[in-house]
Amino acid sequence: MTEFTMHSVETAPDAAKPLLEKSQANAGFIPNLHALMAESPEHLEAYQTLSALFSRTSLSKTEQNIVWLAINAEHNCHYCVPAHTAIAQMQKVPQDIIDALRDERPLPDAKLEALRQFTLKTVRQRGVVSDADTDAFLAAGYTRRNILDVILGVSHKVMSNYINHFADTPVDEAFKPFAWTKGEAVAAE
Repeated sequence: MTEFTMHSVETAPDAAKPLLEKSQANAGFIPNLHALMAESPEHLEAYQTLSALFSRTSLSKTEQNIVWLAINAEHNCHYCVPAHTAIAQMQKVPQDIIDALRDERPLPDAKLEALRQFTLKTVRQRGVVSDADTDAFLAAGYTRRNILDVILGVSHKVMSNYINHFADTPVDEAFKPFAWTKGEAVAAE
């Protein structure tokens, strides 16, 4: 495990200080992920920028959370699954959808399941998704713009999921009620 510094506004590189202040203002605290990312102000800025851009995509809030949580679970991210569970609840994503995503189970709605499957194929196949799989996504009611939105979501989550693997980022107190371990729900059945 590589040790990273968990920065505060006071200890962060100068270019990261306003970015951490922004995190504090938005979340009410500095998420541990952001504190680690502050080591590279450019990384933290890119992450915040991608987050803001992804939140403005053509995908609904529920669809955005499906993309995020599907990627986080696929990447086995011990930090982002709890964090995005909290975000999904704040954004009023139905609990049955959140539970299915955390458990890596199919979603009850066919269109939303098509989004989950397309997102997973994009991640697993590193963007080399077959024409048949792409056509199925489009036939489910999604658009070429939505394909690009999913790719943006993947880019956003790669940044956080990967640093969490390198740094074993401690889960923030606010997210601990949503602690997650890959396969835990399946093993409990």
